[in-house]
This record gives sequence, C-alpha cells and structure tokens, in this order.
Amino acid sequence: MPKSDPFVDHLVELLQPLEGVRARAMFGGYGVYRNDLMIGLVADDVFYLKADDVTRPDFDAAGLGPFIYRSRGKEMPMPYFQAPPSTLEDSGEMCRWAAKAYDAAVRTAKPKAARSRGRKG
Repeated sequence: MPKSDPFVDHLVELLQPLEGVRARAMFGGYGVYRNDLMIGLVADDVFYLKADDVTRPDFDAAGLGPFIYRSRGKEMPMPYFQAPPSTLEDSGEMCRWAAKAYDAAVRTAKPKAARSRGRKG
C-alpha cells in the first residue's frame, strides 16, 4: 500500500489545476512531479520548489531559502527553494509558483540517454 501523508495530499490537492501532478515517496520525504519532471520536494513537512538562474531571484526576493542536504558532515544546497507560506492556502498562488518550478525543471532537464537497439548475445 502506498505511503500517504496529509501534508503531501494537501499539496497535491492545491496543485490539481495543473495537469500531470503527482507525489512519490523518496528518501524519507516526497518528490512532487509534473509530467515526470520533479518540480518540488517535501522534507520535514516543508515544501520546496525547483529553481534555476531564471527563478532564483523570485525566491531570494521573498526571503526563501534553499533545501540543504546534509551528508557526511557537509551541507549541500540543492536547487529547490522553500515555497512561500501563503501558497499553502491558495491554490492559484501555489499553481503560479509551481508553474515557475516546472519551467525551471524543463530548462534544466538533462536529455535522456539514447537506448541501444542492439541485442546482447
């Protein structure tokens, strides 16, 4: 049975106006996807949205910090920034920010490796 979380369920409900949004459990949190591109993540009940050089100034202007992954005593900021708290109660605002995150995910997506058509034998 899939893991469920009320906070994540709420986020997915807010994002319903956008097509292709789903959440998937991963590494103790959740990844939020739109059309198979990761647009956000949930860690410790905080929602972070994908950012890039184009959208990062919006997060900076709102005073929102990045998700920081800690591994082996090192802190590594990730390209996901905290969603504005007001988005958690306003589907329209959440969808506007999530659309920016989707655009950032599209811009930064790496091309999929070509699959070999040869047969192993």
